[in-house]
Amino acid sequence: MMNWTRSSKFAALLVVLLALAAVSPAAAVSTKATSVPTTAQVGTQQTAAVTVSDLYKDPNLQSWTLHGQTNLTDVTWTVTFYNQAGDQVGQQSHDGQSFNQSGVNLKDGVSQVKVRVQGTVPEVGHYSYDPAQSITLLSLAQTRKGGTTNALKRWTVRPYTSKSKQARTAIDSASSSLQSAKSAGADVSEAKSSLSDAVAAYDGGNFDLAVNLAQKADQKATAAQKSAKSSKNLNSILLYGGAGVVVLIVVVGGLFWYRSQQDSYDKLG
Repeated sequence: MMNWTRSSKFAALLVVLLALAAVSPAAAVSTKATSVPTTAQVGTQQTAAVTVSDLYKDPNLQSWTLHGQTNLTDVTWTVTFYNQAGDQVGQQSHDGQSFNQSGVNLKDGVSQVKVRVQGTVPEVGHYSYDPAQSITLLSLAQTRKGGTTNALKRWTVRPYTSKSKQARTAIDSASSSLQSAKSAGADVSEAKSSLSDAVAAYDGGNFDLAVNLAQKADQKATAAQKSAKSSKNLNSILLYGGAGVVVLIVVVGGLFWYRSQQDSYDKLG
């Protein structure tokens, strides 16, 4: 009876897992980025390209619509279809920040879809040092007949300006100096305070102030590390000097003892 109960529970669990797999076809679709930047300067034109394959692993989904979206502006999409031999069998272009492309159909021989998006990086509404600000460069989803949508994948990009990049670089440098000083046993409380102020300035979009505060934090961290190193060197000198004094006392004491022994011997002689 006990074995039958365990078998029943296992069978029930197996049924649940199979059911979950059946309602999650999007997980079977593969997406591969062939050209996707991770950072992009505000106002510049960017291009991203993605390949979508393994289109029909769900036997109940042999025809579906591809949906794409981006935060770029002045956008042009190019969606290209290929068959199993790698030959192009169709292509469509779309304008705007989103598109819906039908035609992902097994009967038509479509086995792979390549999506290319081109647009301009918009102004940043809010900057953040950590986590870094980001926008959607490209996101893709699978839409079934009837409207059910399953997300495939989303790629993001960190937008920046020349000033925000300078501020981030300064903060990164100060953070590295602070970590080095901390590892050296230095008191980094002042440097940490300046660094926190620099991050706050960055988050507020005040990049000139962020650079200034980050440089101060860097200087304080470097000074603290030098001070800690000097203190360690002084302690080493005092330690070795103290050891030297002890050795000297032992040697001198030994000489005095030896001389006293010699004097005592002469007097007795």
